[in-house]
Amino acid sequence: QVQLVESGGGLVQAGGSLRLSCLASGGTFRKYAMGWFRQAPGKEREFVAAISWNVGTTYYVDSVKGRFTISRDNAKNTVYLQMDSLKPEDTAAYYCAAEGTSSWSRGDFSSWGQGTQVTVSS
Repeated sequence: QVQLVESGGGLVQAGGSLRLSCLASGGTFRKYAMGWFRQAPGKEREFVAAISWNVGTTYYVDSVKGRFTISRDNAKNTVYLQMDSLKPEDTAAYYCAAEGTSSWSRGDFSSWGQGTQVTVSS
């Protein structure tokens, strides 16, 4: 089971940017598809973005397309989420996730980090 640790969250004004990082350990990172999810208070967890093991495929929820970019560095066992043009509605706890099977393309991930808080002020 791969272990995941997120970092990079914080408080930012609307229109600003943040880059989240997720460091993986305990597994062969390049064999995992990686994803980012978020959960706002009182809401269900929401898929944000995902990237295949070989960087060939990425998915985004419509609400972040054109503003967020997911990327990965297999040499550093790290996946990133670059978030630009942030909006107050992006405020949430952001979670990194990993999946070693094809179920990732359905948004089904089996390993999760503890989350990092992102707060966007208006």
